[in-house]
Amino acid sequence: MEIVKQGKVFSGGKRHHEIMSPFLPADAEWIDIVAPLDAVFDNYQLSIVNCQLIIVFASGDPLFFGFANTIKRKMPEAEITIYPTFNSLQMLAHRLVMPYHDMRIVSLTGRPWPEFDRALIERAAKIGVLTDKEHTPAAIAHRMLEYGYNGYAVHVGEHLGNPSKEKITTLTLEEAVSKDFDYPNCVILIGKTLERTKPFGIPDCEFTLLDGREKMITKMPIRLLTLQALELPKKHVLWDIGFCTGSVSIEARLQFPSLHIDAFEIRPECEAIIHENATKFGAPGINVHIGDFLTTPIPLGEMLPDAVFIGGHGGHLKEIMAKVLTVLAPDGIIVMNSVKAPLVKTDSHWLWDEACTELGLRQEPPTKMILNENHPIEILKCRR
Repeated sequence: MEIVKQGKVFSGGKRHHEIMSPFLPADAEWIDIVAPLDAVFDNYQLSIVNCQLIIVFASGDPLFFGFANTIKRKMPEAEITIYPTFNSLQMLAHRLVMPYHDMRIVSLTGRPWPEFDRALIERAAKIGVLTDKEHTPAAIAHRMLEYGYNGYAVHVGEHLGNPSKEKITTLTLEEAVSKDFDYPNCVILIGKTLERTKPFGIPDCEFTLLDGREKMITKMPIRLLTLQALELPKKHVLWDIGFCTGSVSIEARLQFPSLHIDAFEIRPECEAIIHENATKFGAPGINVHIGDFLTTPIPLGEMLPDAVFIGGHGGHLKEIMAKVLTVLAPDGIIVMNSVKAPLVKTDSHWLWDEACTELGLRQEPPTKMILNENHPIEILKCRR
């Protein structure tokens, strides 16, 4: 209250304004925090020019996925003093008398699934989740069950900190998937029996194949060497062109869950196959694109692709590589596997050499291997 008495310019959401209105000075100016935020910060800058203190109201801890982070990003020179209280996940842990120093925190508030998927793939035993009206407790439970992460108990906190509405519920994923909860809410997931293990090299026979054709899958030892050639521990975005069964994308997703993966395939029947395999092996978050790669719009996010695997090219290898080069990150690499054969103009290795020469790509020495009684395989790799 002493801080409020010092101020003239105040800011916050609609709910904060309703709570604080009785306590504000008669001549108070209120800046609503509403999208687009550019207008909000224009008003903040004007107040700063006039040497006025701005008092911003936010819930919980403003530095915990909160508005203080936005202020720091938008106004890096601003002098900020924080008066925090407990955030919602802390309050839920307090109500449950649950130690939370080892809790993995994921925010799905206005954010997509990747960080949550990563926590599942990495077998986090205790996950605190900030929700929104799309990523509800039911939606979270559905995703976990779909991909086989069913060894968790669900704790949901509704209206935490509101004495008349606060409610704590503990239930199974199967119970949560069909239940509605009041918003705002948050979730803590506790892994009781994490039976699913993280494989290192999925046996080929466990994949659903295209028309049962065993030759249409990158064999497991070659698959792992291919991931090594792609230098995935230090990459951010993987493109898998011609994914077929999805084996390379799925193996990469499980071994490097921080990767953003886009998988491309021209055959529409492969969409169901990669989804079946991804759910079978617990690999959520692979972005699937069906259609001709050469005519499909390029899906660019915040980061450019820096690792590209070409699993199939249909005789258009040079055109595919040329399109990749229009967006490939400066440190990006391209990898392809080729069956070793005499170099003729229809051979993949010959097409690769021709494409690399014409596109000015620097090749690295290929890795050559023989798997059982199969033909020799060469893992080809190039970079800008």
